[in-house]
Formats: sequence, C-alpha cells, structure tokens
Amino acid sequence: MISREEALVLLEEKIESIPLRRHMLATEVVLRAAARQTNNDEELWGLTGLLHDIDLEQVDHDPKQHAAQAAEWLVGKLPAEALAAIRAHNGEELGIERSSTLDHALAAGETLTGLVVATTLVLPSKKIADLKVKSVRKRMKEPRFAASINREIIRESEKLGMDLADFIALGVEAMRGIGPELGL
Repeated sequence: MISREEALVLLEEKIESIPLRRHMLATEVVLRAAARQTNNDEELWGLTGLLHDIDLEQVDHDPKQHAAQAAEWLVGKLPAEALAAIRAHNGEELGIERSSTLDHALAAGETLTGLVVATTLVLPSKKIADLKVKSVRKRMKEPRFAASINREIIRESEKLGMDLADFIALGVEAMRGIGPELGL
C-alpha cells in the first residue's frame, strides 16, 4: 500500500486546485476519525479519503469518468477494497451501488466535508474553531442551504453504525484539528 507521504506527492502532482486539495485532506481526516470510531483500518480509510478525487482535474470534472479513472491509476497502490470505495463514491454516475462499510464512509465523509466548510464560511470569523456542531446539524435540515450537498449521502453514516449527530460531531472535530491546513 502507498504511504501517506507518497500519496501526498501524488496529490501535489495531480491536483492544482487548492480548494480540491483541502477537500481531499478534510476527507482524509474525517475517514481516519470514522475508522477509529468503528474499529476499522485507519491508514486504509485515511488514504482512501485522501486519494478519492485524485483524477478530478484530469477528467475535467466529468462525472461519467470521475472515480473510475482514479481507481485505475491507484491499482497497485491501494487494496481492492479502497479502489471499490473510490469507484462507489461516485456510484450514482457510474451505476455502482455502495455496499461496504468503507463505501458508505467515503461517500458520507466526503459529502459531510462540504457541509462543514459551507457552514464555517457563513460564520463572521470564517474559522472552524468557532463552528458549533449544532450549527452544522441545523444546516443539515435546511435543504436550501448549500443545496448541492446531498444530505441523504451524509445519512449513509448510519450504515457505519453511527448516529447522524455523532457522525457530524466526529467530522467537525476531525476537520477542526487541521483547520489552518484547510484555510478555515
């Protein structure tokens, strides 16, 4: 399996967009926290989160190609379980159903990062250190806030055996730990 250091080099080679890099780092920390919480392989889950969008710029954000290309590039670098989760996180577009715990964790975790960032950016300070978990939970119930974020995918966290409120808290705390790296 690729090391985190090697994964970061790959990320820098393939991804120019700072917001996309930050999203991938946020997804990594959320998945690491979820792995710890659910007694899963933290390194595997973290690397899966870190590299899940590695192809996005090269496929020009084309949802019909995204994730399939990433999984192809990562053959030999990540185990089959991670490659399947990467494909499945874009399953709606690729006709792939999410089935494993890692599949659901990646989809829910990467989607939650968007809601956390959006909620943080409406704060006067725009700092995740000032973000209250209850604010994210409130925004989760407001479909017109960050309307492109699919709340049903975040609710897939329940397939990890986690309560939605606990998953949101876990995600906020994980992201808070790297707030400066996320520009928040």
